[in-house]
Amino acid sequence: MANLLYLVHRIPYPPNKGDKVRSYHLLKHLCANHRVFLGTFIDDPADEAYVDTVRAICPDLFIARLNPLTGKVRSLKALFTQRAQSLDYYRDASLQAWVDQVMRQHAIDATVIFSSVMAQYVMDKPHTPPMLVDFVDVDSAKWTQYASNHRWPMSWLYAREGRELLRFERLVAAAAKRSFFVTDNETALFLKHAPECEGQVEAVSNGVDSDFFAPQAAYPSPFANADDAANPIPLVFTGAMDYWPNIDAVTWCVQEMLPALRRHWPNLTFYIVGRSPPAAVQALAGDGVVVSGTVPDVRPYLQHAAVVVAPLRLARGIQNKILEAMAMARPVVAARSCVEAIEADSGAELIPADSAADFVREVDHLLRNPTQAHAIGTAGRARVLQAYSWSAHLSKIDRHLPAAMPS
Repeated sequence: MANLLYLVHRIPYPPNKGDKVRSYHLLKHLCANHRVFLGTFIDDPADEAYVDTVRAICPDLFIARLNPLTGKVRSLKALFTQRAQSLDYYRDASLQAWVDQVMRQHAIDATVIFSSVMAQYVMDKPHTPPMLVDFVDVDSAKWTQYASNHRWPMSWLYAREGRELLRFERLVAAAAKRSFFVTDNETALFLKHAPECEGQVEAVSNGVDSDFFAPQAAYPSPFANADDAANPIPLVFTGAMDYWPNIDAVTWCVQEMLPALRRHWPNLTFYIVGRSPPAAVQALAGDGVVVSGTVPDVRPYLQHAAVVVAPLRLARGIQNKILEAMAMARPVVAARSCVEAIEADSGAELIPADSAADFVREVDHLLRNPTQAHAIGTAGRARVLQAYSWSAHLSKIDRHLPAAMPS
């Protein structure tokens, strides 16, 4: 049994948003064969309720509390340096002291980093154990993409963050024993900017818990008047609604897609399902749009959706929300970039779309052809069962870890 230091930028539970789904399954995978020392942040007071759940998985736990407003103010100092603001946002003296103590008192065999910003806690330390880094996506590219979608001064801030974060990402990947990205495309994108890391990075795909995300007859419909012929036709988007790419996606859907769809389907209702919707998302609620906020279980919303949409124009990599909807055997229409990141038969298991007109056409076709929609949903679930097991993907990391010896 090896001793592993695992540093994660957000407490890996509950697995209710993309990064936490991946970091949670990685935590369980590591704890199965190793002693894990987990250092992480809580940035949402609601997550305090899950500390004992995480401690039951990983008893060697340290949590630093992060106030997002304080973190943003602290990160402004980076503007007077050549440092990415993200690093100062996640800088915490108590977490650093705990990391240093763990490394002094225990023979740490390897450090596993989830999100590049957490590497700052072990970079440039003497006698640092081998470091494995799960970048997930090329975060610097996200900031650069944000810059092209905003006006000055935010465009300047985002472009600067993309540039400085890429510089740090390259340093991290060069220092790591191995680095991982969620898709081959993300790996290639990083290597385009960091060719010196050729041979040191690889893709480890996301997965889905297909036993948990499975159709069940017991799930009641969360939509009004389920037995009424005039019942709303539910078009569903799921995701954490405090995440900018999700905000952009639902806003674009309401403004560019929904009016045309409702001209043909007056009962069509767009359900925006996810935690922490900001004022801009709440303002979308109205005729034909429902903003749910946090729900106790997203599965009934997926199971009873006529169609699930993922018009993600800014997101990168494999989207868990798409895999979960496929696992629930629902037809999914998604941005082409998201479809291309997933190993699926485009058009038969997952439907790609580019423009608003494409989304309208594909959703309309599925609504008019429920038998085909059912077949696509069934084929999508079969694909998830075949290709997206967490254990199969995460086992790729094991070859770079110290061998798990009997304790």
